[in-house]
Amino acid sequence: MKKHLVIAEKPSVARDIARVLGCKQKGSSFMEGEKYIVTWALGHLVTLADPEQYGNQYKQWSMETLPMMPKQWKLVVIGKTSKQYQSVKKLIFRNDVSDIIIATDAGREGELVARWILKKAGNQKPVQRLWISSVTDKAIREGFAHLRPGKEYENLYHAAVARAEADWLVGINATRALTCKYNAQLSCGRVQTPTLAMIAKREEEIRTFKPKKFYGIKAFVLGMTFTWKDRMSGSSQSFDREKIDRIKKTAGGETLLIGKISKKPKKTHAPSLYNLTDLQTDANKRFGFSAKQTLNLMQSLYEHHKVLTYPRTDSRYLSSDMADTIKERLNAISVGPYKKWTAKLLSKKVNRSASFINDSKVTDHHAIIPTEQSVFLTDMSFDERKIYDLVVKRFLAVLSPACEYEQTSISGTIHGEIFEAKGTVMVKAGWKELYQEEESTGEALPQDKLNMLREGTQVTVDSMKITEGTTNPPARYTEGTLISRMEKQGLGTVATRADIIEKLFSSFLLEKNGNDVVITGKAKQLLELVPEDLRKAELTAQWEQRLTAIAEGREDDRKFMGEISGYTRQIIEEIKHAQGTFCHENLTRHKCPECGKFMLKVKGKHGTFLVCQDRECGCRKTLSRTTNARCPVCHKKMEMVGEGEAQKFVCVCGHKEKLSAFKERKKKDGAGVSKKEVNRYLKKQQAEAEQPINNAFADAFAKLKL
Repeated sequence: MKKHLVIAEKPSVARDIARVLGCKQKGSSFMEGEKYIVTWALGHLVTLADPEQYGNQYKQWSMETLPMMPKQWKLVVIGKTSKQYQSVKKLIFRNDVSDIIIATDAGREGELVARWILKKAGNQKPVQRLWISSVTDKAIREGFAHLRPGKEYENLYHAAVARAEADWLVGINATRALTCKYNAQLSCGRVQTPTLAMIAKREEEIRTFKPKKFYGIKAFVLGMTFTWKDRMSGSSQSFDREKIDRIKKTAGGETLLIGKISKKPKKTHAPSLYNLTDLQTDANKRFGFSAKQTLNLMQSLYEHHKVLTYPRTDSRYLSSDMADTIKERLNAISVGPYKKWTAKLLSKKVNRSASFINDSKVTDHHAIIPTEQSVFLTDMSFDERKIYDLVVKRFLAVLSPACEYEQTSISGTIHGEIFEAKGTVMVKAGWKELYQEEESTGEALPQDKLNMLREGTQVTVDSMKITEGTTNPPARYTEGTLISRMEKQGLGTVATRADIIEKLFSSFLLEKNGNDVVITGKAKQLLELVPEDLRKAELTAQWEQRLTAIAEGREDDRKFMGEISGYTRQIIEEIKHAQGTFCHENLTRHKCPECGKFMLKVKGKHGTFLVCQDRECGCRKTLSRTTNARCPVCHKKMEMVGEGEAQKFVCVCGHKEKLSAFKERKKKDGAGVSKKEVNRYLKKQQAEAEQPINNAFADAFAKLKL
């Protein structure tokens, strides 16, 4: 009997698919049933070859060999996962396998993962595509009942290949050119460099900002506060102190002539459903999670718990065919703190508003929402619960009634100058009750005083005072606001932005100051040396627009790559003839134990390190690392410094604690926690930093020893 070979992206997804398809026979790298064989990749198993594999002349970094322009692109098997690739290849060529079903993540990068495996293996068998947005049993069954021909996704594959080849040409060539030109570990790319430029621009705006004082006037009448409004601009603030002084002097002691009293009913609708960028922004603002951390938590809730839909989506809407699934999803989340809300919503007709159901605004994937899978909150980690709660509450909010309130406005004049008072009264909290934000609509004006006022009446002014404030510089970016700004500028995609930010940290081009993201001295110099075009957000935005056009069949991928080749030659010439210089501002007197050269002191996202200035050496020594251990004095996160038994925790408040003392304290606090568990706790903080970046270009850049 002929069988279908299913290729999933990860073992966890493969296991779910195999269970649904009844594949009970387990091999070391696959699961098999009567009709299906299910295997998996491990992220990318195949990638573009490194420059060295196009010729011996590229083994040494030299300006004379640039630009590197492969005539025929080579694919290579990634060494650390080559065993799995060989297993998948063997399955592809089994005589009883009739066709291939691609079941990798439903997106551009997922398509590339599978297609490169098939191309490298030399597959000639027919290809079908599983395209689903959640990995619940129901979604898998429905997906296999409606498989699509692989040819429908040829253009998506061409766009993915064009992205990878273009990043290789521009990124690797420009990185080698800058590194050779200035004898320093410098890297650039069409997304990371404009992202740096955007942060640098904000830093310059803050540096050159000159605060200005502004002034206003408040009049107190019958226990209500009336605010002065400029008759021409409508603003309640003025930079002209003399003008404000004149108004107060003239209006002081006068009466308020009531002009107009109005009461208007108003509604506030719930914010849109989450896409990944909005979720990362909110999680950073509320919990301090990094963009990568939020994505990892979402991935677990999607793959492991199966309670949320596909995370890498840029849509905030649902398709119309999903409306019939809303009740089932509400039933699934009818647990714990959500039961009260789901009961309310299930007792009425389900809201199918165009505010969140719109086919034209759904791209490859719809917004992030709960699945129809039963939920067990106790199975989730504390951080997973936080992300799950954000998504569920947003889902419940869009299905809930609007927040209704009444706004009262009173307008009057004092000696010809306009003064206004406003107040609100909540009528129905609606969706805001989910967030206990009833107070956010403002305070109500005192009803008994309002009853005393009539249009055209004169009211005594009890007192007046001048208010003043100072203009503030723009805020520094946090990871949340940065990823949101990248989306608005068209930098990267929803699937890659978190990895780009992580790479900038690991390359020591960015560092954290509290929750703020700031550029390093190295980054400032890099931006001076890199070609101007590569600093522009418009460049990568245009690339993404054209890649989207390729995916939709509106543009030819080879024409695009021809233009990228020409652009690469242009920027290499620009770097070759540039007149800039690079100086290590962070050079120490510590000598590298490997090569003897002086080392650089760098501050990474997870600690402080000494790194050899010689890119070919790559020696690295940890000076301190940020931990999840909390200070017993001020409860802030502590850093660990030193080596071996001399390791100790230090806190910004001045508290210091030897590792041995910390272990004893943790043992007492944990009432018998084992040494193994304490060590596991200490290692936990490294987990996020050690997670691999799951894209084809990351492996090439990893060899740059940045």
